[in-house]
Amino acid sequence: MKILFKAIDNSPLVVFRIFFGFLVACESFGAILTGWVKRILIDPEVTFSFIGFEWLKPLPGFGMYFYFIAMGVFGLAIMFGYRYRLAIISYTLLWAGVYFMQKTAYNNHYYLLLLISFLLIFLPANSYASLDVRQNRIKEENTMPYWISLLFIIQVAIVYVFASIAKFYPDWLDGTFTRNLLADSTNVIALKKLFLQKWFYLFIAYMGIVFDLLIVPLLLFKKTRMLALLASLTFHLFNAIFLEIGIFPFFALTFALFFYEPETIRSVFLRKKTSIETENGHSNYYGKKIVYFLIIPYLIIQLLLPLRHHFIEGDVLWTEEGHRLSWRMMLRERSGFIHIRIKDLKTGKLSVYDYRKNLTDKQIQNLATKPDFIWQYCQYIKKEFKGKEIAIFIECKNSINRKEYKTLIDPKFDMAKAKWNYFRHNEWLLNR
Repeated sequence: MKILFKAIDNSPLVVFRIFFGFLVACESFGAILTGWVKRILIDPEVTFSFIGFEWLKPLPGFGMYFYFIAMGVFGLAIMFGYRYRLAIISYTLLWAGVYFMQKTAYNNHYYLLLLISFLLIFLPANSYASLDVRQNRIKEENTMPYWISLLFIIQVAIVYVFASIAKFYPDWLDGTFTRNLLADSTNVIALKKLFLQKWFYLFIAYMGIVFDLLIVPLLLFKKTRMLALLASLTFHLFNAIFLEIGIFPFFALTFALFFYEPETIRSVFLRKKTSIETENGHSNYYGKKIVYFLIIPYLIIQLLLPLRHHFIEGDVLWTEEGHRLSWRMMLRERSGFIHIRIKDLKTGKLSVYDYRKNLTDKQIQNLATKPDFIWQYCQYIKKEFKGKEIAIFIECKNSINRKEYKTLIDPKFDMAKAKWNYFRHNEWLLNR
């Protein structure tokens, strides 16, 4: 375990902090400017939070604008290393609030952003090139323990490896999903013709698997590192242009900092920083207890979460049980339709419930395809009919990757009585 506390140049962590702060500031201010905050958090009458976090609600009025402005300011404070600990803790709490209060616009990179911001709370990322050092709030340091770089390498390896494994299913291997995805990604006729060529969409499909599986090993070895970086740049810039997934491509690229020798990062980004080559062999025991009592348990959880769907009955691609928090990224196209009927148990009268009256288009799309949205909306209906004895019946059919529509929810099951099971298959949810 001694190697974990070997003293290395802290340039990768310092530069990562600067990029991270800049990117989260862009994400926060950009969410306001692009209308994301308005569409997802202000306009909706009903909010779909993570189950168990129903108490988290968007601030009323224009409150969420100020909320995101605060996150952007904290991002800049992180970038400049100004009162870093307060800034990163505050940003993490605010971002956790956004993440858990809504899942209508769920993205895997939102989850990764939460994980990394949480980890940064415990790391000395402001120990160099920061206002905290310049204003004498903390002592300047040139080194960090090796475990910090290793933590980021393991985290990014978990993301990519599980993303690659998840792609081993028929519709990915035969190019069905990538063909549909690419065809819808552009209106340029010449590009669309190229994207619909079988050799091209199969190439993209298999390169996706190869990239996710091999990018970390290739970055680890000096002889293949530059090739891997170029491949990573190509892959993520392609995604940034055609898939419109916010800061994620650029965020993913910043992890490359931890694969290069720290001295290389210093010579490129922090040329005035003192070299620590003479300190080789020294140890840095920063965070020894953090490693044993936080980081190791954290990594074990990260390894287990993507495996949990194997212990739940049914195909996760269909049931969605165990889908989130598992790095199952850009895997399938899901479409569906839903009808909700309410039965008055006293009179026996059956009526159609109009869910369009209080849901946005994006929420409706999720309601028709996500079992947890359906269950949560049924809880909302029960509150609306409080004091009345009702039964709720759902007719819902889904299609995966534009294939045959099949029934998702048992149409005979009274969803007013349905329970949500976090760890096992829900009885009202039909398997394919």
